[in-house]
Amino acid sequence: MVFGHLTETLLLLLVSAVPFAHAFYLPGITPTNYKRGDIVPLHVNHLTPSHSEHDTRLRSILSYDYYHPAMHFCAPKEGPRHVSESLGSILFGDRIQTSPFELHMAKNEICKAVCEPVDFPASDAQHVNRKIDQAYDVNWLVDGLPAGQNYSDETTGTWFFQPGFALGRVQGDVAELNNHYDIVVDYHKVGKDEYRVVGIQVEPDSREDLDRLNSEDCGFGSAPQVLSEAEDTQVLWTYAVYWRESPTTFATRWDKYLHVFDPRIHWFSLVNSTIIVMVLIGMVSTILLRALRKDIARYNRLDQLGLDDLSGGSAEDGIQEDSGWKLVHGDVFRPPKASLALAVCIGNGAQLFMMVGFTIIFAVIGFLSPSNRGSLATVMILLYTTFGFVGGYVSSRVYKSFQGTKWKQLFILTPAAVPTVVFAVFFILNLLVWIRQSSGAVPFTTMLVLVGIWFVISVPLSIGGSWLGFQQSLPEPPVRTNQIPRQIPPAVGYLRPLPSMLLVGVLPFGAIFVELYFIMSSLWSGRIYYMFGFLFLSFGLLVATSAAVTILMIYFLLCAENYHWQWRAFASSGASAGWVFAYSLLYWIRMLSFNTFTGACLYIGYSIVLSALWFLLSGTIGFFACWMFVHRIYASIKVD
Repeated sequence: MVFGHLTETLLLLLVSAVPFAHAFYLPGITPTNYKRGDIVPLHVNHLTPSHSEHDTRLRSILSYDYYHPAMHFCAPKEGPRHVSESLGSILFGDRIQTSPFELHMAKNEICKAVCEPVDFPASDAQHVNRKIDQAYDVNWLVDGLPAGQNYSDETTGTWFFQPGFALGRVQGDVAELNNHYDIVVDYHKVGKDEYRVVGIQVEPDSREDLDRLNSEDCGFGSAPQVLSEAEDTQVLWTYAVYWRESPTTFATRWDKYLHVFDPRIHWFSLVNSTIIVMVLIGMVSTILLRALRKDIARYNRLDQLGLDDLSGGSAEDGIQEDSGWKLVHGDVFRPPKASLALAVCIGNGAQLFMMVGFTIIFAVIGFLSPSNRGSLATVMILLYTTFGFVGGYVSSRVYKSFQGTKWKQLFILTPAAVPTVVFAVFFILNLLVWIRQSSGAVPFTTMLVLVGIWFVISVPLSIGGSWLGFQQSLPEPPVRTNQIPRQIPPAVGYLRPLPSMLLVGVLPFGAIFVELYFIMSSLWSGRIYYMFGFLFLSFGLLVATSAAVTILMIYFLLCAENYHWQWRAFASSGASAGWVFAYSLLYWIRMLSFNTFTGACLYIGYSIVLSALWFLLSGTIGFFACWMFVHRIYASIKVD
């Protein structure tokens, strides 16, 4: 009965968060008003892999430039020009260029050739047919809105737009190229002879007839266009444009793209995770607080009454009673081994924590609209570089508490260690993409921009934060540290490093694994991620769970007279990254099917990088939770 009421209450709370989950957005671009007959530019983007109708697993992750020589798409007479993009858009592989398609506001075009017929050599036909077999999509943009196709969700019975449309289709063992496009543009009237684009849908078709310009239906129903791999094939690219008035406003034109897959499963899993986390935190808090009250009261009573006054017992009996975490009070604040490395990791983890937290907040209140392409990645990069000051300050304060002396190394390693490793892996993986001639390869000039941002903004801020943390004094620890380290009993059972890390790490992972699936789908399957309200709740659950279970583990560790808690707290809380990496491997097995060495290297490489960054972030949460816990409990006892 209590469980039912708790479930109902949580469900009401989560339902009240739906407006935040949908996250009203600030449009990100200024609405463009067109008059009847005005040219509406159609821009082309890269070709991206998608899920085929017969295979739900993604078979490639490499994208290709729209004007790749082997594709033989028609280009403007003056040549394609690149459209300015944000930093995040470039990093995520967008390559937006102009096109020869002519769209005139509210003017229908029944059948129009894009250009003169083109010849497909046999070698290029092999490349295109392979991309058709791998279910590649063509991506267009009209007034900043992605062209897509209308799909029905069989689970909910709702219709939604999926960006991109098929390059071709496979019938039996034959690949058919889509060389005709029916373009349907929705417009909304906002004033006298003023219109705005609010929707773009493309229905591709395969038509072999080269004389279809003279027919009334543009060759509809003709034989499909098949590219021969034995001889040259002549292909004619055509299109038709249909305009229709829509009640959809400019501010809500993205709603049809923002579709939630399996919403009931999502809600049910989130409610279950919330219940489990709340019960866990309640149990940990109750058990820990009761145990600590008894421990502190007993230790202080022993100190006040003296060992010989305890119920007529002897001094030896009193010493026997005085056991547990108080016995290591003279060593609990002893600096850990490799204190410099731990301080650098914690500083970078704090920097990542601030970046992630503020990014989610900005997204929830609507500043990171999907209409502003690449805004999410751009904001994350800028926030990370800006919070270099926080990373330097935190690492300096932690290192000073460890009584470290290698300050020059700290000042250099804090802003350099993690970004250097990440950039080195990114450079190697990008080199593999460049060798495959994929449009996903980040240009060398963009890499120079990233290095410049890091060197000009992040490094000075980090050094300034480290200097400020070094200059400020630290409060004295609540107990003094003994000169001779105390011997540590051998660990048994779950208190050993590996079992404790696995146990502590699985609980934070359990709080966010549902949202992790949607994030993975957005990264690798091309789905638009916008459920930042859910992400905000999941991030809060992650922080609370990581702090609670790590504190509990460190309490048991101290009771076992092991005072090496600093690295254990960081590693145990950060161990959820190991579960994240294991989940990424499971996602690879179930949802992806790479048949190239490059695709496998890219997926494994980026999964390792993301898991390593996750380790730093979640490890920092556990470390500071235990830092406050240890200071609090040892300040509560009286020690001579």
